[in-house]
Amino acid sequence: MPPDIKMSVVIPAFEEAGNIGALLAEVLAAVPADLLGEVIVVDDRSSDGTADEVRAAMAADCRVRLLCHARNAGQSAAVRSGVLAARFPVIGTLDGDGQNDPADLAGLAARFDPAGPQLVGGVRAARADSASKRLASRAANRIRRWYLGDDCPDTGCGIKVFDRETYLNLPFFHGQHRYLPALFQAQGKTAAYAPVNDRVRAHGLSKYTNWRRALDGWSDLRGVAWLIRRSRNTPVEEVRRG
Repeated sequence: MPPDIKMSVVIPAFEEAGNIGALLAEVLAAVPADLLGEVIVVDDRSSDGTADEVRAAMAADCRVRLLCHARNAGQSAAVRSGVLAARFPVIGTLDGDGQNDPADLAGLAARFDPAGPQLVGGVRAARADSASKRLASRAANRIRRWYLGDDCPDTGCGIKVFDRETYLNLPFFHGQHRYLPALFQAQGKTAAYAPVNDRVRAHGLSKYTNWRRALDGWSDLRGVAWLIRRSRNTPVEEVRRG
């Protein structure tokens, strides 16, 4: 990653009181100052103290920003809201539950390059989730890799670093965040992956169940395959006078 480029860290959060404040403190401490441009938390209409914890962090560090959805719209919409508001050309994402380790962001950013790979995703080498979630995730990844041919070992991992401009050119839909590697590749970009730490959730409950992921995933998978088949990416060169 070029040394003069900073990163906007985007964190989607829903009902993460008890997690988000500690996560923000970790981000500010773990990500090098010459890399971290800002941290944007997108509160997806939480009813607990999520926003209050972010406001406390804002009072202590001007790099922290808070966006609040008027209604609950889901994780993909929260990521998109944060990327749209970002002031820097490279995006790093983390889940708001604290299971992603912010210390891994610098390592992923070190592999990022505007010329490629334009997306660097984390791969959870030692999952901290329950056995049922690990098995469901492994099966879903195998099906997706076979169906889309994206060669991504862990698309559900929330920690990623990617190019903002490319992301904003992608088709948006509910559930988009799970298919970023395939969608980037459909735009003629490349992706790389690196092992990252995975941690146990300290507070609250997961917002997803295996059945919900399966039902949503099959419909999304067919839709993404259709989008990829219909993609047309032609390099454009501007002709200049003289």
